[in-house]
Amino acid sequence: MRSLFIINPKAGDGKRIEILKNEISVLSEKENCEIYLTKGVRDATRYVSEYLTGHADEKVRCIACGGDGTLNEVVNGAVGHANASVSVYPIGSGNDFVKSVGGAEKFLSAEALIHAPVREIDLLKAGEHYSINVINFGFDTAVAITVNEDRDRTGHGNRNSYTKGIVKALMTNMRNAGTVKADGETLDPSGKFLLCTIANGQYIGGKFRCAPHADLNDGLMEVCLLDPISYLRFFRILKTYTEGRHVDDPKLQDIVHYRRARKAEVIAPEGFAYSLDGEIIRENHFTVEIVPKALKFAVPE
Repeated sequence: MRSLFIINPKAGDGKRIEILKNEISVLSEKENCEIYLTKGVRDATRYVSEYLTGHADEKVRCIACGGDGTLNEVVNGAVGHANASVSVYPIGSGNDFVKSVGGAEKFLSAEALIHAPVREIDLLKAGEHYSINVINFGFDTAVAITVNEDRDRTGHGNRNSYTKGIVKALMTNMRNAGTVKADGETLDPSGKFLLCTIANGQYIGGKFRCAPHADLNDGLMEVCLLDPISYLRFFRILKTYTEGRHVDDPKLQDIVHYRRARKAEVIAPEGFAYSLDGEIIRENHFTVEIVPKALKFAVPE
């Protein structure tokens, strides 16, 4: 089996990348390892897809070395290729997806990633884009836009950007327009919401457990919509939401609308934006579907 390490050179502070390169160099003496440094947005998707097509007669493990955005690009390049399995060396600012499969620490060994067993996991699909973790919009997307703007300006991710994004969203995105349906059921008859997450994984924003019951291979997505609320109530429930207790808290059932579904539809005004594993996509009418067992994902034991 070939092991292809796709490294985002802008991920983290650079120190982990040098450690990883040294580890791969040692492993190359006994393992079939290759390194590719990404050159820009979606370059990983293009490269992985072309590589897998050119090596269709052998198994290839594609290891995304970066954050959730890098992992998303690798997943979109690998999906549909029967010879591919995917894993991640998490050195981004949030590393949200790996929190659903045991945490970042177990993924920080190149050798362990090469030999890790695979499991088949579901993916979300919106149009031609696949998501391994979470599609979200409303308040959350306003936060993600700020995070991306900071990354574009500084050249790397920053956990403080999430806090900055929250402050900005409090001023601009407490009440968002749009209609969300889960398997045909309208979750917000008023056409207004604070935020909505459509989840495969459990975490977003570095620490927020948006979908505590999400399961990566149950063939269902978790749709959770929160109604608009006052600033006072927002701050009162923030800890509950962060810890993932909002779905089951009886005190929040008047504002939390949670469904497990196979399909979600969003209809919103022109200029609407949503975040797909951190990537901002501007589209005002879209459908999200669950694709069962769409990806072979390697998890170290």
